[in-house]
Amino acid sequence: MKSIDNNKSITKGTAPPHTGSIAFKFFTYLCSALTIFALASIVIYIFVQGIPNFFFHDESGALHFKSSLFDLKYTTDNVSMFHAILNTVYMTALALLISVPLGVFGGIYLAEYAKPDSKLVKVVRVTSETLAGLPSIIYGLFGMLFFVNTVGWGFSLLAGAFTLAIMVLPVILRQTEESLLSVPRSYREGSLALGAGKLRTTMRIVLPVATPGILAAVLLSIGRIVGETAALIYTSGIVAKVCVSPLDSGRTLAVHLYQLQQEGLHLGEAFAVAVVLLVVVVIMNAVSSKAAKKLSSKG
Repeated sequence: MKSIDNNKSITKGTAPPHTGSIAFKFFTYLCSALTIFALASIVIYIFVQGIPNFFFHDESGALHFKSSLFDLKYTTDNVSMFHAILNTVYMTALALLISVPLGVFGGIYLAEYAKPDSKLVKVVRVTSETLAGLPSIIYGLFGMLFFVNTVGWGFSLLAGAFTLAIMVLPVILRQTEESLLSVPRSYREGSLALGAGKLRTTMRIVLPVATPGILAAVLLSIGRIVGETAALIYTSGIVAKVCVSPLDSGRTLAVHLYQLQQEGLHLGEAFAVAVVLLVVVVIMNAVSSKAAKKLSSKG
């Protein structure tokens, strides 16, 4: 009976929290709060500075929406961003159409088919990690020298899309590989034991489980593509018009924002473009996330 009472007293008692644990928990909460505060401050500042520029007061003092910002044709008076919105969507879709299949299937090969200790895998990993850390201006100069001049595409949407595809390809490749490697080996063994082949196991069992990680890489790529300026100035150009053909030159929202700020004549409209840019990124991420969830559930 004494031993039972002693055990009960031991289980009921709780050790006081360690000082290091309390300090680490406080530091974690502090860093999280600072991160959220910094992000919220930037977003709120952009909206506060940008939203008023979507409206104007007439002679009677009535408030009206400034529809000239979304005119079909750009002029130095209306500084319309309609062409930039369309070009941004075209550029993002084309760049992802090039980079996502290459990155995903390259990651599948590295994780599922290549030998883990082969020299090829090591070289690809080191190369992709190195390319992921290069400044965007280097990609822009490469795109100008190769796609614009050597290939002969000139300043075009296609040259900019291929340059951005090369820029985001290392992120998609490495994230896909890591996502596939994080899938438990028992999933593969169970599928193979039931008679499924290597390809069916990879596509129907392993890949759907790794979809959230791959989606994260795609969302990061979308953010970088939409917000890129330096690489596109040297490849797709700064022409203010809608790109009808992939070989047409045109500016995206980020380049349009840079040009307005560079000229210094339409700073208010530049903040309005920044607001639209944030909204476009959110919409693209939401659409991509919803599509990936549907694909994952079907898989």
